[in-house]
Amino acid sequence: MAGAAGGNDFQWCFSQVKGAIDEEVAEADIISTVEFNHSGELLATGDKGGRVVIFQHEEECKNRLQLRGDYNVYSTFQSHEPEFDYLKSLEIEEKINKIRWLPQQNSAHFLLSTNDKTIKLWKISERDKRAEGYNLKDESGRLRDPFRITSLRVPVLMPMDLMVEASPRRVFANAHTYHINSISVNSDHETYLSADDLRINLWHMEITDRSFNIVDIKPANMEELTEVITAAECHPNQCNVFVYSSSKGTIRLCDMRAAALCDRHTKFFEEPEDPSSRSFFSEIISSISDVKFSHSGRYMMTRDYLSVKVWDLNMENRPVETYQVHEYLRSKLCSLYENDCIFDKFECCWNGSDSAIMTGSYNNFFRMFDRNTRKDITLEASRESSKPRATLKSRKVSTGGKRKKDEISVDSLDFNKKILHTAWHPKENLIAVAATNNLYIFQDKIN
Repeated sequence: MAGAAGGNDFQWCFSQVKGAIDEEVAEADIISTVEFNHSGELLATGDKGGRVVIFQHEEECKNRLQLRGDYNVYSTFQSHEPEFDYLKSLEIEEKINKIRWLPQQNSAHFLLSTNDKTIKLWKISERDKRAEGYNLKDESGRLRDPFRITSLRVPVLMPMDLMVEASPRRVFANAHTYHINSISVNSDHETYLSADDLRINLWHMEITDRSFNIVDIKPANMEELTEVITAAECHPNQCNVFVYSSSKGTIRLCDMRAAALCDRHTKFFEEPEDPSSRSFFSEIISSISDVKFSHSGRYMMTRDYLSVKVWDLNMENRPVETYQVHEYLRSKLCSLYENDCIFDKFECCWNGSDSAIMTGSYNNFFRMFDRNTRKDITLEASRESSKPRATLKSRKVSTGGKRKKDEISVDSLDFNKKILHTAWHPKENLIAVAATNNLYIFQDKIN
């Protein structure tokens, strides 16, 4: 089957796995977000312990096709610490909810990371030289006696071991009453938006003490609240356009040129519900957990609990494509509701050419859909298939009756193993898949 990458039939193979193999997984080590930068050279992960780990593509591996998927640790830093809101008597978790890279302008890299309340702009830079020969300090850094200085020296730059530094350049705080679920960098590269359950704010990168509230759906009486914002994203090349999704399964496209407060949408995307399939769980499973514009800006993709939908921005009444991710779970919704799995928020991503999409499922399965051939594949991120360059076998789930040899029964799926976060390299067939505390990297197999 196609690796779901635009009609070319090829296979996916294992490249790397990062993270400990321990049976007991520490809560702080669970990966909560994965993001490639714009060139694909760097790959960032955030975890529930507030740490950001950045992996770099190995320079010598770039020209060796078999080793294209080799990334090594470039920098690790503590982005957020646990805090306490004394006014509300609430603990603020250090968990990293989202990471977004800024386009590279010089030798340094910049990224935004956020927890539930505070967004930070980080600068990641390299240093391989240090200044020596100061006049007022000796070699150990202590101040010299000014009366003993008899001549002036010109400090010189001496080579040193490469050091990667991460420094916080801006802290954007105190603007969200509710938990931040999305951040998105605008195509003007000067502004970005942040969204919580009821509001969306627009920030300027240089201004930390104020933001502009562009969407506010909070009712005067909270008892009248019927929906919340679940995700938001800026258009990839129109800096005035953004979308946000809701827990009711709708998507609103807004144009900031129309009004300062975008409470009135420009377009409203909703698929009419089939009355015959309505059930107690309909509203929960229709809630959108992720929305992503295609790189071209023509389409957007939304993920709800059971499916992925692709919408044409010019057609609001229904999606142009619908892909079932794990329809076999429809009969299990009752038990998934009881164990809270029905509220899991799965993300989705496009490949670099918008010809394929990827999203996660349970049992460490993840799904790929080829938009051109309409083929799909289910793959598994597991230690068993993590031998170097091992080809990933397609997995199938049986829903009842006789089970074939290679199939796995829907009753034996492990709902504690779930792929919520995935990322696709912007230029190559290289994917990163977060499975609990492990990061798997897969690439297409070169024969």
